[in-house]
Amino acid sequence: MAVKIRLKRIGKKRTPHYRIVVMDARTKRDGRAIEEIGIYNPKTEPSFIRVESERAQYWLGVGAQPSEAVEAIFKASGDWQKFKGLEAPAPLRVAEPKRDKQEIFNEALAEAHGSLKTEAVTAKKTAKKAEKKDDAAEAPKAEETPKADEAPKADEAAAETTEA
Repeated sequence: MAVKIRLKRIGKKRTPHYRIVVMDARTKRDGRAIEEIGIYNPKTEPSFIRVESERAQYWLGVGAQPSEAVEAIFKASGDWQKFKGLEAPAPLRVAEPKRDKQEIFNEALAEAHGSLKTEAVTAKKTAKKAEKKDDAAEAPKAEETPKADEAPKADEAAAETTEA
């Protein structure tokens, strides 16, 4: 039985996602796979590649033949060089983290009006928690301050009576 490592297409029309699978050479493109060893999404910038390196090395070691596309993916991820004993390639590019929508909105608001006077939107949960913390922090201080004020007044009153 000839075993191949190839791509199995998933996803909707015009938005392909692929699984890197190990399957019998005679099965259909989207047929039953022996094992899934990775994921490839060519539509994102940069394209998303995740390969289970140990399993890929195992299947290459036992004689599974990668398709041209999978071989290119293995070369990009470094698994092909690892299998052949060559130098590892440069690391894969990683997508930049997305900016917070509220941050973008506040920045645009500041550009439009010159300066930002107040926050455009406040998170309800965060605002409520902050108010509760402020109230809880102020309540003990208010109770402690009269006690501190009463003690010196009592000392002053005692000192006045002794002087007289």
